[in-house]
Amino acid sequence: MAHTLEISTPPIDLRVLVVAGDLLARAGLASLLDDEPGVKVVGQTAGERLEDELDVYRPDIVVWDAGVDGGAISLPENLSEDIPAIALVADQATASAARRQGMDGVLPRDAPPQLIVSAMAAVMQGLIVLDPSFAGALPTAGATSDSPGAIDVTPRELEVLRHLAQGTSNKSIAYELDISEHTVKFHVNSIMTKLDARSRTEAVVIATRLGLIPL
Repeated sequence: MAHTLEISTPPIDLRVLVVAGDLLARAGLASLLDDEPGVKVVGQTAGERLEDELDVYRPDIVVWDAGVDGGAISLPENLSEDIPAIALVADQATASAARRQGMDGVLPRDAPPQLIVSAMAAVMQGLIVLDPSFAGALPTAGATSDSPGAIDVTPRELEVLRHLAQGTSNKSIAYELDISEHTVKFHVNSIMTKLDARSRTEAVVIATRLGLIPL
C-alpha cells in the first residue's frame, strides 16, 4: 500500500495517550510511538473511563487502536472538540464509524509508526487525515445532495480551494499561506478525494457548484 502523507515531524514532543482494548496491542503501539522523535506517550488505557483519563494524562492527541473487529470505538461526545484523535482500523466499515465518531485521522492498523507520527502532526495543524484505502469513509460529491455542509472541508482546505480557483501554482499557494509545498500537495489531494474529483479543475468546478467557492 502506498502512503503519500508528507508532513514534518512535530517540532516539540506531542503528548500522546494510547487507547486500545487489547493489552498487548496497547503496549506494542505505545512502545512503537515512544521510540519516535517528537513523541512522548504519557499514558495507556483501555478507554473504559476515557473522560477521566484525559484529565489525568492531559494529552495533546489520542491514538486509538480500534482492534480487529472495530468494537472498541466509543468516543466521549466532546473529544473531537477538545483533543484531536486518530483511529487505527482494520476495515472500511470501522473507518466510516471512526469518522462518524469524530476522529480527525483514520489509518490502517498496520500503518508504520512514522506514518502515524506524520498524521499526528497533520491533525495538530487542523487537517483531516484519511488513508487512501479508506476514501469511502468520507462523503463524495455525488452523495452531498448539493449541500456544502455534507463535505468535511477544513478552513485551510477552503483557502487552498480559493487559490486553486485563481489558477495559483502549488509553489505560490505555499508562499501565500506560509506552508510547505508538500503540505499544499497534501491539501490538494485531500480536497480531490473529498470532492471525488479527478483533477484540480474538476475540484474547483464541483466546489463552486456546492457553494464552497463564491462565484
